[in-house]
This record gives sequence, structure tokens and C-alpha cells, in this order.
Amino acid sequence: MIQPKKSEMSKHWRLNEKIVFLNHGSYGATPTIVLNEQKRWQLLLEKDPVKFFEDIAPKALIESRKAIANLVNCDYEDLALIENATSGVNIILRSLKFDEGDEIIVPNHAYQACRNTIDYVAEKSGAVVVTCDIPFPIQGNQIIIDNIMKCVTENTKLAMIDTVTSPTGLLMPFEELVGLLESKGVNVLLDAAHGIGMIPLDIEKIGASYTTSNCHKWLCAPKGSAFLHVRKDLQSLIHPLTISHGMTAPLGDSTRFRHEFDWTGTRDVSAWCALPFVIDEFSKLVGMNWNEIMTHNRKLVIKGRNIICEKLSIIPPCPENMISSIATIKISSKQVSITDLYEIDPLHEKLLEDYNIQVPVWSWPNPQGRYIRISAQIYNNEDEYKYLANILEKCL
Repeated sequence: MIQPKKSEMSKHWRLNEKIVFLNHGSYGATPTIVLNEQKRWQLLLEKDPVKFFEDIAPKALIESRKAIANLVNCDYEDLALIENATSGVNIILRSLKFDEGDEIIVPNHAYQACRNTIDYVAEKSGAVVVTCDIPFPIQGNQIIIDNIMKCVTENTKLAMIDTVTSPTGLLMPFEELVGLLESKGVNVLLDAAHGIGMIPLDIEKIGASYTTSNCHKWLCAPKGSAFLHVRKDLQSLIHPLTISHGMTAPLGDSTRFRHEFDWTGTRDVSAWCALPFVIDEFSKLVGMNWNEIMTHNRKLVIKGRNIICEKLSIIPPCPENMISSIATIKISSKQVSITDLYEIDPLHEKLLEDYNIQVPVWSWPNPQGRYIRISAQIYNNEDEYKYLANILEKCL
């Protein structure tokens, strides 16, 4: 079978030309110009590590936080640069104090690593994890809102809400949910791992207590770049996972939150330093602003989902207004257990080894089923989804 055409934009990435790469959602993919910018920062570091860490990096990272803040509408002083959204979830959950009987709400579609963190913290503190069941397939947002709000009690202390669910690819009604939950006195941890660069985020307007998002996914930044936003009134409660000099350093004109997160030890900060370049130059490179990029990717993934569903005679599992730039399709309702999460699906292996298609296939215990999830980034082409649809028809 003839390999599908790639987008003209694919020339800006170093992705294997032989691979049909439809899995930007898992780890992102970094353009060549961004990799070169990161390397520039790494070389600058090695010219004089002392000067870099004590003088150059602190100034550069202020500019990085400002660049992010401008894109997601918040005060840059309320941002901490971190490695990934899972770290952000851990920082919040392991900073907060939970008493026995306190309740933490989490939807059943939550990313397993973050769910594991909730379970870990709850077991140590005696808190109760309240799993909110959301069906999949699903007919609309109101089901999500109703099911989550039904879980709220006088003991609810925190709710972890996704912007876009990882296993099922649902664009959650997170803005409405945050407003409803916070108005009831429930602090919301917004897991926006699929967030910046994928969907519009207005952090001030949303008003969540805590928000964390990966920059290395849809913003196409280098790996290991993410941010954590903590609302000003809650910053005294939150500490980095690594306690370091910032705990006792004189404040000067900054805050304890800033001091603690700005330095937690020696590390390669080049991915963070490259963020202003990523935000400005990537947009120039592709000739679209970020809203146009997000709109393009959403339209493409919806088209790709329709192509696959039509070929396999599958009813799309959710309406189009619940799709961003990833889409999950249920290909089987087989019974699975939690162990299936950690086993490689044979269809995933076959697609990659026999047909050079990189796309996730997995089984999920709740909501029950076997799923395939496609992504759309500007390096993808409609022909790639047609190719995948033809191969799936053959394999299934």
C-alpha cells in the first residue's frame, strides 16, 4: 500500500519520514528551529555555568514566564516553571493537607498517573477519593456537569478536572465546571496537560485554584517544559517537591512562592529558556497565529475522525463540540482490567511494525473498552487518516 502524503509543514520537524505519525498527543514533537534554539541555550550554559545560573538564567526565566502569561492571560508572578503536568499535579496534592474524611473528586477519565497521585495522598491522609463516572460514548457536556456536581458534598475539599481527557480525548466543559465548583468552596486543580497551544486558556477568567499545563505537547516546546499556576491567595500553601534554598532566602522584592520554585537545584533549564522563542518564532514559521493553529488542528482531527468512523461504520462517540485536536474512537467493548493499561496492544504493534503507523491503541477499564486515539498537528495530512482507516478496516 502506498504511503500517504505528508503536510508541507512536516519539513520543519525531524520526524521519521517513513512513519505516519498520528500521536502528537502523547509526547509532542519539537520543530528543528526550536531544537536549535535549545542547543544555543545549552552551549551558553557551558561557556560559564556560574554566570549562567546566577545571572543569565534568572533573567531569561522571567521572560519565559512573561511569554506564557501573555498567552494564557495571567500574572507571570503566579507561574512556576516545572518539568511536566504530572509534576504539577504532584506539587499541589502533596503540598495540601487533607484530613480524614475529606473528599477529592476525580472523573473516571482522568490520566492514570494523576489518579495514582490522588490515591497515594488519600491513603496517607485518610481522605476519600470520589470517582465520578462519565460515560463514553457520550451525548453532550451536560451529562459531565451533572455527574460531577452530584458528587459534591460538604466534605469535598478538592476536585481534579481535565481540560481534555487523555484516554478518551474529550474536551471537558472545564470553564463551567471550575466556576460551579469554586463557587461552592471546592478548590479545583485543573489538569491542562492538553492545554496551552491546543485550546484557548484564559486563566484569570477561568479562576481555578491551581492550573498545570505541558508546553512540550501542543506548544511544541522542548521536552520537560511545563508550568504551574497557583492563585495568589493559595500560594502560601504550595511548595515544590524539592525543598531548597528558596525556603529561607531573603525575599527582597519577590515572594516566597517565587523564591522556592525559581531554584530547586542544578538542572538543564534550556527547555524553559527557549519558551519565548517557541511562542513567537513557531507562529512565524508556519504563518499562523496560535488561534489559527489550534483551529486548523481541530478541523483536521474532526475530519480524520469522520474518515475512520465512516470506513469502520462506527458512530462518532461524542459530538464535534467536545473535540479539540485529539479524538478517541472506541473499537471494541471488551472487558478489561487495570493491568491492561500497562500492556502493549497487539494492534498498536501491528500498525507500527507492518504499516509504519504510530498511533496509540489501548484498553481502559472505566469507561470500559478498547480505544484508538488520533492526533492532529500541522505536520499531518488528511491522507494519513485515510491510510489509517484503510489499514484498520483490513486489520479489524
